[in-house]
Parts: sequence; C-alpha cells; structure tokens
Amino acid sequence: MRVLIVEDEDQLADALARGLRLHSMAVDVAYDGSEALELVSYVAYDVIVLDRDLPEVHGDDVCRELRSGGGDGRILMLTAAGRVRDRVGGLSLGADDYLVKPFAFPELVARVRALARRSPRTAPPVLRRAGITLDPARRTVTRDGRAVALGRREFDVLRTLLDADGGLVTSAELRAKVWDEHAATGTGLLRVTIAALRRKLGDPPVVDNVPGLGYRL
Repeated sequence: MRVLIVEDEDQLADALARGLRLHSMAVDVAYDGSEALELVSYVAYDVIVLDRDLPEVHGDDVCRELRSGGGDGRILMLTAAGRVRDRVGGLSLGADDYLVKPFAFPELVARVRALARRSPRTAPPVLRRAGITLDPARRTVTRDGRAVALGRREFDVLRTLLDADGGLVTSAELRAKVWDEHAATGTGLLRVTIAALRRKLGDPPVVDNVPGLGYRL
C-alpha cells in the first residue's frame, strides 16, 4: 500500500510517516499543497492523508484538484475543525473520510486500511506472461498453476515488470515505483529483491538482467 501524507507540521508529518511504515506501508510526505500536487502527478497513491489547512495551496484546493483529475486514490482529510458543517464541507469536496485532530494513531491506521480496501473505480487487470498470473486485487501470484508466495516488495517488482509487457524497466524506475522516497534503495537492495523473486518463481528463469540498464521479463 502506498500512502502520501500531506501535513505542514513537520514533526507530526514525520511521526505519522514513521508509524505507518511500521505497519508495512510505503509512505511519502509533502509539507505543503504545492508539493503534494507535484507528487501525485507522477505517483499513484492508494490513500492520501490530507491536512486541510496547508500553505502554498490550501488543502481544499488540493482535494478539488485531485478529484477533478480523476485519480483513484482515497482521501482522508485531517483538520482541527471538527464541527458538523466542517466535516460535511470536507466530504463535499470529494474526501472519502474525515478525521479530527487530535486523533488516536491506531484509529488513523484503521481508517487508512479501510480506505485502501475499498473497491477502486476500475479494477486492475489480471496480468499474465511466461506462465505467470498476477492478480493485483487479490495480491496472488501463480506460475504454471502453482501458487507463489511473495513478499510485498517482490510482488510489486513483479507487477511492475509484468506491466511493462516484456519491455525494459530501468533500475531507477523499479526503485521509484516499489520503494518510497524515504527508503534506502540502492542497487544492492534491488538486486536482493530480484534474486528472491527469481528463486521463488523457479525454473526456467524469466527475469532477465540487462547490465547497466535494468530488468525485463
């Protein structure tokens, strides 16, 4: 699950990011509305935790822009304004849920997970190549009918390679799509993940390395 936290209080934003990462989420952080809009222009987030009172671009305007752009990411709006009309106003802008500050962190985690479970507007297609079948919605993988149990990173790497339909995916692209910007994602970590993926998929090998460039199926 990939989450974007948009919060101008640095300490709160960083604390939320650390906490969500401990719950196996990939988390990016934007400290103002302008930075948030830039990130969502090239990263597909499952959930966006959006503070309402933001500098640069107000949270309400960020929410409107996200909805007008047709993105599938769910929006959890955070605010200190907890009156009924404030909550109704936030939801009417296109937010999927609303959480009033101060809040209990376990509740935030539960709400983020609940939003991520909601059916997307368009179901992601099942991907198939070289005897491999990957179902993004169910997060299952089989090869020649045999179930393959993959870790989250391995699954996301395989999905990215399958999306390329045999085309080359650079190492930089894989790191950008599978790991959040906070993670230490040198080529060593990517190589370890690829090696584990190859081992679990079994023979004959299907993940090719193009030296100095990247990987492809």
